[in-house]
Amino acid sequence: MIFLDTSLLVDALSGAEQSAAALRRAIQEGERIQLSSLVIYEWLRGPRVPQELAAQEALFPSEAAVPFGWRDAALSAKLYRSVRRARGREFDIAIAACAMTHEAQLWTLNTADFKDIPGLRLYSPV
Repeated sequence: MIFLDTSLLVDALSGAEQSAAALRRAIQEGERIQLSSLVIYEWLRGPRVPQELAAQEALFPSEAAVPFGWRDAALSAKLYRSVRRARGREFDIAIAACAMTHEAQLWTLNTADFKDIPGLRLYSPV
């Protein structure tokens, strides 16, 4: 299973859609791809146009987003205490924790933001 980071969602569904082909390929190859409710929040707070929102809903309906639960919160707090320079990275750490509690890889374009999170597996398309 793969959880998407907001960076990938934005890059695939808005602007030049540079990651769209890789995302399509992963879906066609049968990868199970999920969004956490945190990623939906970050996505929706950006300047989205109706076409982007429609594309997101067609691929990843908001109501199917994986909720951020108490296990995610507990792991997120533990990770926050264990990484350097955690302040200002709360959402990244929480998104990583959500992927980890669901035994998923995280697909992000900002690997530097996640490289120090112990136990997190990052997805890299072929």
